[in-house]
Amino acid sequence: MARFFIFTGQAGRFGLVAGLALLAGCMTPPYDDPARQGPFFYPSNHVGEAALPGNIRRIVLLPISGGEIAPASSTTSFDPVMVTALQQQNRFEVVAISRDACRRMFGVDEISSVSALPPNFMAEIAHEYAADAVMFIDVTVFRPYRPLAIGLRAKLATIRDVRLVWTFDNVFSAADPTVANSARHYLLQTSRRDVPTDMSPAVLQSPSNFAAYAADAMFSTLPPVANAPEPAKAP
Repeated sequence: MARFFIFTGQAGRFGLVAGLALLAGCMTPPYDDPARQGPFFYPSNHVGEAALPGNIRRIVLLPISGGEIAPASSTTSFDPVMVTALQQQNRFEVVAISRDACRRMFGVDEISSVSALPPNFMAEIAHEYAADAVMFIDVTVFRPYRPLAIGLRAKLATIRDVRLVWTFDNVFSAADPTVANSARHYLLQTSRRDVPTDMSPAVLQSPSNFAAYAADAMFSTLPPVANAPEPAKAP
């Protein structure tokens, strides 16, 4: 038979406070947890101009290309993750091309940043979406089991003069403690504030959540967009 004990007086109050403190400590990461204090991972292998051209107002985001690295089921699930992460940067309007639309326009579901582009690719993108630039993203490494790992290569190219204005190529591996800390920190920052339980370890077990962290880290390296030049006044 279960026994219940009721503590009264000062000792009882101390026991209750101590018990709640212990419970809270189990539910939320302490302030000295590496997910709060680091050290964190900062992607370094990226190149971009000091500021993106001010005339880049709308970009087209192509479907994620997994090639032989990641299965189609995984890359398809990453598509909306990348869209959300890029939109949250608030640098420009993002138009995502679905895999169906990509197949209709170019005969393939995805286009790698290192493959030959379909004929009239830039012209078709400009005509169909009135876009100023196009974003390519490739999965270069994919390990969907612990420790999770994903490699991302991205390129942002202008449409009018067809030149690269930003490139990125990094591998995020949860085997690296700084990456694990950063992934957990990302989930702590984006999770609901009214949920006291520490859910951050889940990011190290879910490929989609881990990809969301990697996408956020990747797009945070995009340069700011310069102010668009004012149109010339008529004489």
